[in-house]
Parts: sequence; C-alpha cells; structure tokens
Amino acid sequence: MLETGLLIVFFYGMLHAFGPDHLTAIADFSIGRNRSRVFKVALGFAIGHGVSLYLFALLLQQFNLSEDLLAWGDIAGVSLLILMGAYLLYLVIADRIHLGKHSHDGHEHIHVWYGKSHSHAESQTTDVTKKGWAMAATLGVLMGIGGARGMLVSLAALSEQAVTPMMIVSFTLGVAIIFVVFGFALMLVNQQLMQSQKMLRGGYSVMGLTSIGVGSFLLLS
Repeated sequence: MLETGLLIVFFYGMLHAFGPDHLTAIADFSIGRNRSRVFKVALGFAIGHGVSLYLFALLLQQFNLSEDLLAWGDIAGVSLLILMGAYLLYLVIADRIHLGKHSHDGHEHIHVWYGKSHSHAESQTTDVTKKGWAMAATLGVLMGIGGARGMLVSLAALSEQAVTPMMIVSFTLGVAIIFVVFGFALMLVNQQLMQSQKMLRGGYSVMGLTSIGVGSFLLLS
C-alpha cells in the first residue's frame, strides 16, 4: 500500500506542476538565461514548492488554520508574478536588455547583460533576476502555502496515511521532472531569442505581459 501511495503522490506532483502560475514563474526567471541557470531555477522552484506544500499540509492536519491565513500565500505568490512581469517590461521599455557576441578559440559566445549599454560591469549587479534560482525557490514556497489545503484531498486518497519524508520526496520528484522538462523547452526558446537583441526584447515583452495577465487573472479569480 505504501508503494502505491508514493506512486499516486508522484503522479499528483507531475499533474500539479502544470499549473499556469508555476510554469509562468519558471519562465519569468529563465528567459534569456544559460542552461545552468535555467536548470537551477526549475529545480529551485520544484524543491521550494514541493517541500512547503507537504509541510503545510501536515500542519493543516494538526492545527485548524483559517482560510484567511492560508490565502496570503496565494496572494503573495501571484502578486510576485505581476511584479516580475512589470519588471521584465521595464527592462524592455528602459532599454536595459543587451546582447553581446564574441569569438573565442573559434567558438562564438553569446552573453546577455542588463542596465545601461555603456556600463556592462555595473549593470551585472543591478539585475534582480541574477539570483533567479533563489527567488524561484521563495516563490515556490509561497505558492505551496496557498495550495496546502488542496493537498489534503490527495492525502485522503491515500487512506489517511501520515505524511512521511518519502511522500515529500516522491511529490517533489514528480514536480521537478515536469519543471526540468519545461526548463529544457525554455532553453531551446532562449537559443532562438538570443540570435538578436530585437528577438530577445520581444521575448521579454511577451513574457512580461503573460506574467501580468496570469497573475492578474489568478488574483481576481
């Protein structure tokens, strides 16, 4: 029965990962990034979201927490989506996204920096998405708080088994697989966007508007 329960939790994690707010958050922090950064963002969000979701579900089993107290996690998460979308649009409008190419040992290298075009070194420190993996993990935690009550439905399907560390690992693994696959798709998109500065800015514009739209819809629904 335990193995069956873990399998249910694993597939529940995979299904849960397809939430539009989750995928939008990963895209926000991954656009225009290299492979290692995209992977860290996807994994960071998965760990933060998976662990917090189960731990808060466990708390709900022990304490009668109010809906109002849990709702702030959802509000904080979608509000951050809106703010991130606005920030991406700001980078485009303020002309603070720059693409550079150079050759080294016969290989072309592409790098993106943010800020004033004549201040490459300084602009590196002004990009709030530079630590995107940590911010993605934080956003994953916030969204996990808001979705904790829904997790109890899944726990009930497991014949009221107690939440165990293996359940946390199984759920997080299911979430992480989808997020990493989605991150791989984003890497392919980034390869196309980074062919020109115009395409890169266009991608940021689309992602900014999408993030604001998804966040606003979830906030008002």
